[in-house]
Amino acid sequence: MAQQQENNISQDPKFEQLLSEKRKLNSNTDINDRYKIQIFYGENDKARKTLAEFKKEFENIDGTIIFESPTYKVWVGSFKTRIEGEKNLIAIKEKYPYALLIKPTK
Repeated sequence: MAQQQENNISQDPKFEQLLSEKRKLNSNTDINDRYKIQIFYGENDKARKTLAEFKKEFENIDGTIIFESPTYKVWVGSFKTRIEGEKNLIAIKEKYPYALLIKPTK
């Protein structure tokens, strides 16, 4: 006497949508080919405070916090060319004198 078993797995459609978006982002090689401006390097609390202040001052430039053990970095902007990054760096350095232009590696 053989037994048969049937399992039905239901998956939220939003999961597949999110997975699809993640695949698109990962396949976009331009993301790591862009220049960023680092405005802070240090502790988590200070990084969050710095990013919040930056977003108030420069509303049209996006920013993010990156963790590289044991410190946090605040990166802002996403510039296609070095020249574009340097133009923004001049304005940002008025408020964040230690800011520097970087090109993150993959």
